[in-house]
Amino acid sequence: MHYAYLMQCADGSFYGGYTTDPYRREKEHNSPKAAKYTRARQPVQLAYYEEFSTRSEAMQREAALKKLSHEEKKALAESFVREEK
Repeated sequence: MHYAYLMQCADGSFYGGYTTDPYRREKEHNSPKAAKYTRARQPVQLAYYEEFSTRSEAMQREAALKKLSHEEKKALAESFVREEK
């Protein structure tokens, strides 16, 4: 499976991306070797994700998520029910 996701950073901002495992990616974003944006805004928390059968679909949705306003991203995060893994 492929996923488009949003991480919510400690400063309230959102970071969007694509992955094959959103929970593993959350751990990576909280590590010292995280992406520059999230490394400076740790801790981050998985705020939202959508599942897709193809990488292409997930990457298209990632691009669309990144274009959303902060308020739209916040609304998605508030509606998201996180599964604990």
